[in-house]
Amino acid sequence: MSYVEGESREQRVLFPEALDDYISEDNMVRFIDAFVDGLEMEDLGFDRTAPKETGRPPYDPKDLLKLYIYGYLNRIRTGRTLERECQRNVELMWLMRKLRPDFKTIADFRKDNRKAFRGVFRQFVLLCKGLGLVAGELVAVDGSKFKAVNSGQRNFGAKKLEKRLKEIDEKLERYLDAMERADKQDKQAEMSAAELKEKIEKLKERKGRYEELLKELKVSGERQVSLTDSDSRAMALTPKGEVSYNVQTAVDRKHHLIVEQDVTNEGLDNHQLLMMAQSTKEMLGQTELQVVADMGYYNHEELKQCEEAGITAYVSKPIVSKNTARGLFGKEKFVYEADGDCYRCPAGERLDFRFESEEDGKKFRYYWTKACPGCALKTKCTTDPRFHRIKRWEHEAILERIEQRVRTNAVIMKLRKQMVEHPFGTIKFWNDQRHFLMKGLEKVKGEFSLSTLAYNIKRAVNVLGVKALVAALA
Repeated sequence: MSYVEGESREQRVLFPEALDDYISEDNMVRFIDAFVDGLEMEDLGFDRTAPKETGRPPYDPKDLLKLYIYGYLNRIRTGRTLERECQRNVELMWLMRKLRPDFKTIADFRKDNRKAFRGVFRQFVLLCKGLGLVAGELVAVDGSKFKAVNSGQRNFGAKKLEKRLKEIDEKLERYLDAMERADKQDKQAEMSAAELKEKIEKLKERKGRYEELLKELKVSGERQVSLTDSDSRAMALTPKGEVSYNVQTAVDRKHHLIVEQDVTNEGLDNHQLLMMAQSTKEMLGQTELQVVADMGYYNHEELKQCEEAGITAYVSKPIVSKNTARGLFGKEKFVYEADGDCYRCPAGERLDFRFESEEDGKKFRYYWTKACPGCALKTKCTTDPRFHRIKRWEHEAILERIEQRVRTNAVIMKLRKQMVEHPFGTIKFWNDQRHFLMKGLEKVKGEFSLSTLAYNIKRAVNVLGVKALVAALA
């Protein structure tokens, strides 16, 4: 028995006469070509939409946009790899009509048109909405950390800088003592003294840089400074030492398409819900919108503004009571009675309103009962010798409505993970885009617009197919 044999390299073959014959009717590049050709590039804010009458002709921004969309769909994101693929990839030869831009032209296009990519992403979302792929009834909002182009060694906070300065002072003291001893020894030791002097100078130079960074932090009021990508930040819930950006997405329930996205360098999500929900509502032209998010988005003021804006939020309330952490009765064990403006404690006692105060621009009302000292449950309730005091925000009725909504809609809360984790898993692992290539918040936002556009195109093709999407454009 022999192996499967290939044909001789000297065998003459007949290739198709036209390049178009290599591309099947259901190939994704046909949709990319039709979709980009239908865009109004000038309205979207792309550069060089009208070539100048003099000088070397530029590349059409439509061709370079097609190249990037294809690249992000196929894990090809750098200018050099895209340049190489244009010379050997049959699909790109067809899509680019055999154009071969150099890597600098390719890279500059992404950098110079970073804001315009968001408009392309939105155009595709609106196309999907018109095709019935986006319901716009319920969206899930979530965030994920994507690695930035900045090593943890080049990210500093005040404590880290102070620690480094202390270590340098200790090293300087040791080197100075060693140099003093070397000065009193033989000629061979003098060579060592010269080396020590060089090390001391380097340490002093580094100390000066750290002191300057510490001064900048105090003046700016920032908590961190990154030297490679100044907008990136070290964040919680990431591998130790990793510097990242916090990516936000709003995902529609129907087909898990991303209907809105953004990137921020804030490590926490609790100030992102209103912005994401409001932007989604406006873009889709909805008068009302249901939004579900995890408890990391729980923020009193944000939830209040969502209710006022016609956004029905489903966000679980985190238990942050100090008493609960101690194993005592937390606020969640006390029931508010609106008719009597009072709370009812686990022992059945009534906590009446006592006074009102203002903290950080918010008004709070305080409740307690004088029955606490003689209560049999006092040891399980509070360590205060007088009473257990309850603090109530003036708009807490809104939070109670949301809490009740979450309890009675368990199905929606379970859907959250299915909706919003799927796109992040696809982008990070299937598309291999766990990290950004660009530096700076605005450039990173443009790059993520390409990532989410590629995800949405792939998702829409899986649902409808290339032929149906191309027909819809026509």
